[in-house]
Amino acid sequence: MNKCVFLDRDGVLNEDRVDYVYRIEDFIIPKGVPEGLRMLKDAGYLLIVITNQAGIAKGLYTREDVLKCYQYLQEKCNNVLDDIYFSPHHPDYDTRSLTRKPESLLLEKAIAKYNINPFDSWMVGDASRDILAGKRVGVRTVQITHSRTPATNSDGYASNLLEASQLLLNFQPNYKSQQPLVEN
Repeated sequence: MNKCVFLDRDGVLNEDRVDYVYRIEDFIIPKGVPEGLRMLKDAGYLLIVITNQAGIAKGLYTREDVLKCYQYLQEKCNNVLDDIYFSPHHPDYDTRSLTRKPESLLLEKAIAKYNINPFDSWMVGDASRDILAGKRVGVRTVQITHSRTPATNSDGYASNLLEASQLLLNFQPNYKSQQPLVEN
């Protein structure tokens, strides 16, 4: 079985904005993202992006725009990402969907397709919906806090992806205790 790090997009792999990020010129990759991804890939993890893209349901951009941003990210990070799964839904604009985080269907599909062992895998996200989706499939979680107080029951906290990568690569499971990772 494979091990994987599932990654939220906005706020983890690129800078989040008040409005939607769907144009390459607005897609800003924070310092440390390529290095963090490379560390995870070198450690044998699959890297799969799991992202809500509600702007599609709202008619603000298209699936092709999401894929263009993904291709740009791949180019800037030496093609280390293995796949992207995105939910184009928003409950105010179309039907409720099990693909939209905090639901876990996209993670479940990736787990099945790539033969992923949840026990050896992680979800890295900046929102409570990311952490909840990860918890639903049984992976450990790291919340990117962006220097704010964490709001979830994540297994660990980091201020950026590079720090999160170091944290999870140094994780030693304690089978006798369910203590969370040390906060950074």
